[in-house]
Amino acid sequence: MENIPSPIIIHDFITESGASYHSLPLSFTLSGLPLYSAPIVLVNHALTGNSEVTGKNGWWNDLIGDEKTIDTQRYTILAFDVPGNGNDSFIVENYQDFTTRDIARIFIKGLESLDIAQLHTIIGGSVGGGIAWEILALEPNITQNLIPIATDWKSTDWMIANCYLQEQILNNSSKPIEDARIHAMLCYRSPESFKEKFQRTINNEQLIFNIESWLAHHGQKLQKRYQLASYKLMNQLLKTIDITRNSQDFETLLSRTNAAIHIIGINSDLFFTPKENRETYNELKKFKNNVFYSEIDSVHGHDAFLIEYKQLDHLLADIFKAETIEK
Repeated sequence: MENIPSPIIIHDFITESGASYHSLPLSFTLSGLPLYSAPIVLVNHALTGNSEVTGKNGWWNDLIGDEKTIDTQRYTILAFDVPGNGNDSFIVENYQDFTTRDIARIFIKGLESLDIAQLHTIIGGSVGGGIAWEILALEPNITQNLIPIATDWKSTDWMIANCYLQEQILNNSSKPIEDARIHAMLCYRSPESFKEKFQRTINNEQLIFNIESWLAHHGQKLQKRYQLASYKLMNQLLKTIDITRNSQDFETLLSRTNAAIHIIGINSDLFFTPKENRETYNELKKFKNNVFYSEIDSVHGHDAFLIEYKQLDHLLADIFKAETIEK
């Protein structure tokens, strides 16, 4: 179902910070209808994700597939791997070379090399949505729809602080991936989510709280499948989302695009807060008409974009299923 072509090679890429890369491999997957035969949806993965978005092991296969919200019988689904995300053999040693905008520029070069001038939608959650914002700021006419979920056009001080702590753990801990993941899970979920799930119960085998054994399990699980260099890079990207850095102001950048912008927040998100999302929406509404804001109602915090598929289906139906609704 998912087609994994050979990587695109991006030649002589210079990052915003001035680092030079002779060649960067850009791995990607294609699924759904053949390229150039249908509207194209670009899906950007989050921190520990990759380009495998649908099919048996796809991280968004509840949302993307045959007769699902993003229907593979109606669309071509394209997903890039962030170079250095660990899904292929390429490693970025100097993670501070890159910003989110660099990744957006690399994805744009990928689109150019595939001869794609127009997308139906760019959609992404968390840092993937941040990359989506950066792509639109750089190429205002590239897509008809932008759907940033559980993200924003900039990293706030709160986000930067959490990424800074993650970086300290990743660089200084004796079990960096495990310990960083344990901290991250506190930001990905919410106090209410933990209360609902654990109820202060004890793991009788280990004689510790179930919340502790659950956090340890998540740390160990990630440690087995993820590379330290990839975690450092993706955390750096989460910290550097900002479409206005060394660029024009928010209104100047986004008044250039005719794309419909559908912002989806999560009411319990501690990472990219709904308040911040609503502020972005209200700012956009001052100069742009086709802007929409909706919210996932969930106790599960930031991770709700990976959990609440029924709500996402409902919120995205008008964009992806307009024709089927009319039938």
